[in-house]
Amino acid sequence: MAGPEHLVVLSGLLFAVGMVGALARRNVVRVLLSLQVMLGAVSLALVALSRQHGDAEGQVVALLLALVGAAQGGAGVSLLVVWARGRARAGPADGSSFEC
Repeated sequence: MAGPEHLVVLSGLLFAVGMVGALARRNVVRVLLSLQVMLGAVSLALVALSRQHGDAEGQVVALLLALVGAAQGGAGVSLLVVWARGRARAGPADGSSFEC
């Protein structure tokens, strides 16, 4: 298994990828996805360092970060629903495309 040093380096790389994704994208969903990657990187670093030091505080904070990530995912889905409702088009179901 990889040591804590390797996991912290991996966490730094993941955080950098998430940061580049968040700064380079203009799409809200992609920015939220990049923020999720950054939260995952921080959680990985917290768990690795708490395991190295032998305490569970970092793991508890990582669990709280997972809850924040879930709330962020819910916000992203709600943004998609609002966007999809704004783009609704008339179709054959409402009879607007048929002429009498």
